[in-house]
Amino acid sequence: MRETGHTFLARMGKTKLRPGGIDATNWLLEKAKIEPSCKVLEVACNMGTTMILVAERYGCEVVGIDLDEAALEKARENIKKKKLEDKLSVVNGSAFALPFEDASFDVVINEAMLTMLIGEDKERALKEYSRVLKPGGVLLTHDVVFREEDPKVQHELMAGLSKAINVHVEPLTLAGWKETIEKHAFRTEQKHGDMTLLDPPGILHDEGAKGALKIMTNAMKKENRDMFTTMFDFFHDHAAQLGYVANFSTRL
Repeated sequence: MRETGHTFLARMGKTKLRPGGIDATNWLLEKAKIEPSCKVLEVACNMGTTMILVAERYGCEVVGIDLDEAALEKARENIKKKKLEDKLSVVNGSAFALPFEDASFDVVINEAMLTMLIGEDKERALKEYSRVLKPGGVLLTHDVVFREEDPKVQHELMAGLSKAINVHVEPLTLAGWKETIEKHAFRTEQKHGDMTLLDPPGILHDEGAKGALKIMTNAMKKENRDMFTTMFDFFHDHAAQLGYVANFSTRL
Protein backbone atom coordinates (compact mmCIF):
# COMPACT_ATOMS: atom_id res chain seq x y z
CA MET A 1 0.00 0.00 0.00
CA ARG A 2 1.32 3.44 -0.96
CA GLU A 3 1.81 5.99 1.81
CA THR A 4 -0.94 8.59 2.05
CA GLY A 5 -0.08 12.26 1.75
CA HIS A 6 -0.88 13.23 5.34
CA THR A 7 1.12 10.27 6.71
CA PHE A 8 4.02 11.18 4.45
CA LEU A 9 4.00 14.84 5.54
CA ALA A 10 3.83 13.85 9.20
CA ARG A 11 6.85 11.62 8.64
CA MET A 12 8.66 14.60 7.06
CA GLY A 13 8.06 16.50 10.31
CA LYS A 14 4.97 18.54 9.45
CA THR A 15 2.75 19.04 12.48
CA LYS A 16 0.05 21.29 10.96
CA LEU A 17 -1.69 19.00 8.46
CA ARG A 18 -4.47 21.38 7.42
CA PRO A 19 -5.21 22.99 4.05
CA GLY A 20 -5.51 26.52 5.50
CA GLY A 21 -2.81 26.20 8.15
CA ILE A 22 -2.89 27.40 11.73
CA ASP A 23 -4.63 30.69 10.86
CA ALA A 24 -7.78 28.89 9.70
CA THR A 25 -7.71 26.67 12.78
CA ASN A 26 -7.34 29.71 15.04
CA TRP A 27 -10.31 31.40 13.35
CA LEU A 28 -12.46 28.38 14.15
CA LEU A 29 -11.26 28.11 17.74
CA GLU A 30 -11.71 31.82 18.44
CA LYS A 31 -15.29 31.73 17.15
CA ALA A 32 -16.05 28.69 19.31
CA LYS A 33 -15.46 30.63 22.53
CA ILE A 34 -14.27 27.50 24.33
CA GLU A 35 -14.33 27.63 28.14
CA PRO A 36 -12.62 25.39 30.73
CA SER A 37 -15.95 23.69 31.42
CA CYS A 38 -16.43 22.67 27.78
CA LYS A 39 -16.11 19.06 26.65
CA VAL A 40 -14.43 18.83 23.25
CA LEU A 41 -14.17 15.93 20.79
CA GLU A 42 -11.60 15.84 17.98
CA VAL A 43 -12.38 13.35 15.22
CA ALA A 44 -9.30 12.21 13.27
CA CYS A 45 -7.04 13.58 15.99
CA ASN A 46 -3.91 12.10 14.39
CA MET A 47 -0.83 12.92 16.53
CA GLY A 48 -2.83 15.08 18.96
CA THR A 49 -1.48 18.47 17.80
CA THR A 50 -4.82 20.30 17.89
CA MET A 51 -5.97 18.53 21.06
CA ILE A 52 -2.88 19.72 22.88
CA LEU A 53 -3.31 23.26 21.54
CA VAL A 54 -6.93 23.37 22.73
CA ALA A 55 -6.18 21.98 26.21
CA GLU A 56 -3.25 24.34 26.75
CA ARG A 57 -5.11 27.38 25.48
CA TYR A 58 -8.51 26.82 27.11
CA GLY A 59 -7.92 24.39 29.97
CA CYS A 60 -10.76 22.11 28.91
CA GLU A 61 -11.18 18.35 28.55
CA VAL A 62 -10.57 16.98 25.04
CA VAL A 63 -11.20 13.46 23.74
CA GLY A 64 -9.57 12.38 20.47
CA ILE A 65 -10.63 9.55 18.19
CA ASP A 66 -8.80 8.08 15.20
CA LEU A 67 -8.64 4.79 13.28
CA ASP A 68 -4.85 4.90 12.93
CA GLU A 69 -3.35 3.17 15.97
CA ALA A 70 0.18 4.30 15.07
CA ALA A 71 -0.99 7.94 15.07
CA LEU A 72 -2.75 7.39 18.40
CA GLU A 73 0.45 6.00 19.93
CA LYS A 74 2.23 9.16 18.83
CA ALA A 75 -0.63 11.24 20.28
CA ARG A 76 -0.29 9.44 23.62
CA GLU A 77 3.46 10.15 23.63
CA ASN A 78 2.84 13.83 22.86
CA ILE A 79 0.19 14.10 25.57
CA LYS A 80 2.53 12.50 28.10
CA LYS A 81 5.37 14.86 27.15
CA LYS A 82 3.09 17.81 27.79
CA LYS A 83 1.84 16.28 31.08
CA LEU A 84 -1.77 16.68 29.97
CA GLU A 85 -3.06 13.20 30.82
CA ASP A 86 -5.65 14.72 33.17
CA LYS A 87 -7.18 16.73 30.30
CA LEU A 88 -6.62 14.61 27.20
CA SER A 89 -7.48 11.06 26.18
CA VAL A 90 -7.60 9.19 22.86
CA VAL A 91 -9.55 6.18 21.63
CA ASN A 92 -9.45 4.05 18.50
CA GLY A 93 -12.72 4.34 16.61
CA SER A 94 -14.65 5.41 13.53
CA ALA A 95 -16.33 8.71 12.68
CA PHE A 96 -19.26 6.66 11.36
CA ALA A 97 -20.01 5.10 14.76
CA LEU A 98 -18.76 7.40 17.50
CA PRO A 99 -18.70 5.56 20.85
CA PHE A 100 -20.34 8.43 22.74
CA GLU A 101 -23.79 9.29 24.03
CA ASP A 102 -26.11 11.70 22.24
CA ALA A 103 -25.56 15.40 23.07
CA SER A 104 -22.37 14.73 25.04
CA PHE A 105 -19.99 17.38 23.60
CA ASP A 106 -19.94 21.17 23.39
CA VAL A 107 -17.48 21.23 20.50
CA VAL A 108 -16.55 18.75 17.75
CA ILE A 109 -13.38 19.42 15.74
CA ASN A 110 -12.71 17.62 12.45
CA GLU A 111 -10.00 19.06 10.24
CA ALA A 112 -8.92 17.85 6.79
CA MET A 113 -10.97 14.63 6.91
CA LEU A 114 -14.36 15.29 5.31
CA THR A 115 -12.56 16.05 2.04
CA MET A 116 -11.38 12.43 2.03
CA LEU A 117 -14.90 11.01 2.47
CA ILE A 118 -16.77 10.27 -0.74
CA GLY A 119 -20.48 10.78 -1.35
CA GLU A 120 -22.70 9.38 1.39
CA ASP A 121 -19.74 8.88 3.74
CA LYS A 122 -19.66 12.65 4.29
CA GLU A 123 -23.32 12.47 5.31
CA ARG A 124 -22.69 9.50 7.64
CA ALA A 125 -19.95 11.37 9.49
CA LEU A 126 -21.90 14.63 9.73
CA LYS A 127 -24.92 12.77 11.08
CA GLU A 128 -22.74 11.40 13.88
CA TYR A 129 -21.21 14.82 14.66
CA SER A 130 -24.71 16.28 14.90
CA ARG A 131 -25.81 13.43 17.17
CA VAL A 132 -23.04 13.79 19.76
CA LEU A 133 -23.19 17.61 19.91
CA LYS A 134 -25.36 19.37 22.43
CA PRO A 135 -27.93 21.81 20.99
CA GLY A 136 -26.07 25.09 20.58
CA GLY A 137 -22.76 23.25 20.37
CA VAL A 138 -20.40 23.88 17.49
CA LEU A 139 -18.76 21.81 14.76
CA LEU A 140 -15.40 23.09 13.51
CA THR A 141 -14.35 21.67 10.12
CA HIS A 142 -11.50 22.66 7.81
CA ASP A 143 -11.29 21.25 4.30
CA VAL A 144 -10.34 21.67 0.65
CA VAL A 145 -12.68 23.76 -1.50
CA PHE A 146 -13.15 23.93 -5.26
CA ARG A 147 -12.69 27.41 -6.68
CA GLU A 148 -13.68 26.01 -10.05
CA GLU A 149 -17.36 25.64 -10.94
CA ASP A 150 -16.96 23.52 -14.10
CA PRO A 151 -17.89 19.90 -13.20
CA LYS A 152 -15.47 18.49 -15.79
CA VAL A 153 -12.58 20.47 -14.34
CA GLN A 154 -13.65 19.47 -10.81
CA HIS A 155 -13.51 15.81 -11.83
CA GLU A 156 -10.01 16.29 -13.25
CA LEU A 157 -8.89 18.06 -10.07
CA MET A 158 -10.29 15.26 -7.89
CA ALA A 159 -8.46 12.66 -9.94
CA GLY A 160 -5.20 14.63 -9.88
CA LEU A 161 -5.35 15.37 -6.15
CA SER A 162 -6.26 11.77 -5.31
CA LYS A 163 -3.24 10.57 -7.29
CA ALA A 164 -0.89 13.15 -5.75
CA ILE A 165 -1.74 12.27 -2.14
CA ASN A 166 -2.54 8.56 -2.61
CA VAL A 167 -6.05 8.73 -1.20
CA HIS A 168 -9.44 9.31 -2.80
CA VAL A 169 -10.77 12.82 -2.21
CA GLU A 170 -13.96 14.75 -2.92
CA PRO A 171 -13.70 18.49 -2.26
CA LEU A 172 -16.83 20.60 -2.66
CA THR A 173 -17.53 24.20 -3.63
CA LEU A 174 -18.24 26.76 -0.91
CA ALA A 175 -21.96 26.39 -1.54
CA GLY A 176 -21.61 22.61 -1.64
CA TRP A 177 -19.93 22.47 1.77
CA LYS A 178 -22.52 24.77 3.32
CA GLU A 179 -25.45 22.81 1.89
CA THR A 180 -24.00 19.43 2.88
CA ILE A 181 -23.33 20.47 6.48
CA GLU A 182 -26.58 22.35 7.00
CA LYS A 183 -28.63 19.27 6.07
CA HIS A 184 -27.72 17.90 9.50
CA ALA A 185 -29.26 20.55 11.76
CA PHE A 186 -26.44 23.11 11.53
CA ARG A 187 -26.15 26.78 10.65
CA THR A 188 -22.78 27.42 8.98
CA GLU A 189 -20.44 30.42 8.64
CA GLN A 190 -17.41 30.15 6.35
CA LYS A 191 -13.91 31.54 5.98
CA HIS A 192 -11.92 30.62 2.89
CA GLY A 193 -8.67 31.45 1.14
CA ASP A 194 -5.48 30.12 -0.41
CA MET A 195 -4.26 26.67 0.52
CA THR A 196 -1.07 26.94 2.59
CA LEU A 197 -0.31 23.27 3.30
CA LEU A 198 2.76 23.11 1.02
CA ASP A 199 3.20 26.80 0.28
CA PRO A 200 6.74 27.72 1.48
CA PRO A 201 5.64 30.85 3.39
CA GLY A 202 2.78 28.80 4.85
CA ILE A 203 5.14 26.07 6.03
CA LEU A 204 7.41 28.66 7.62
CA HIS A 205 4.45 30.39 9.30
CA ASP A 206 2.94 27.14 10.63
CA GLU A 207 6.10 25.28 11.60
CA GLY A 208 8.67 28.00 12.36
CA ALA A 209 12.16 28.20 10.88
CA LYS A 210 13.47 25.09 12.66
CA GLY A 211 10.43 23.02 11.73
CA ALA A 212 10.45 24.20 8.12
CA LEU A 213 14.14 23.32 7.78
CA LYS A 214 13.49 19.83 9.18
CA ILE A 215 10.66 19.26 6.71
CA MET A 216 12.63 20.41 3.69
CA THR A 217 15.73 18.44 4.72
CA ASN A 218 13.67 15.26 5.01
CA ALA A 219 11.71 15.97 1.83
CA MET A 220 14.87 16.32 -0.24
CA LYS A 221 16.24 12.94 0.80
CA LYS A 222 16.41 10.59 -2.18
CA GLU A 223 13.73 8.23 -0.87
CA ASN A 224 11.27 11.11 -0.23
CA ARG A 225 11.99 13.54 -3.05
CA ASP A 226 9.67 12.11 -5.72
CA MET A 227 6.56 12.06 -3.55
CA PHE A 228 7.21 15.48 -2.08
CA THR A 229 7.81 16.97 -5.53
CA THR A 230 4.64 15.36 -6.90
CA MET A 231 2.54 16.83 -4.09
CA PHE A 232 4.26 20.23 -4.16
CA ASP A 233 3.89 20.58 -7.94
CA PHE A 234 0.21 19.63 -7.90
CA PHE A 235 -0.71 22.14 -5.20
CA HIS A 236 1.41 24.86 -6.82
CA ASP A 237 0.03 24.26 -10.32
CA HIS A 238 -3.60 24.28 -9.13
CA ALA A 239 -3.44 27.04 -6.51
CA ALA A 240 -6.02 29.10 -8.40
CA GLN A 241 -8.48 26.21 -8.54
CA LEU A 242 -8.20 24.75 -5.02
CA GLY A 243 -8.29 26.55 -1.69
CA TYR A 244 -9.29 25.94 1.91
CA VAL A 245 -12.59 26.47 3.68
CA ALA A 246 -13.12 26.67 7.44
CA ASN A 247 -16.75 25.89 8.33
CA PHE A 248 -18.03 27.09 11.70
CA SER A 249 -21.34 25.28 12.23
CA THR A 250 -23.74 25.74 15.14
CA ARG A 251 -25.96 22.81 16.12
CA LEU A 252 -29.59 23.89 15.99
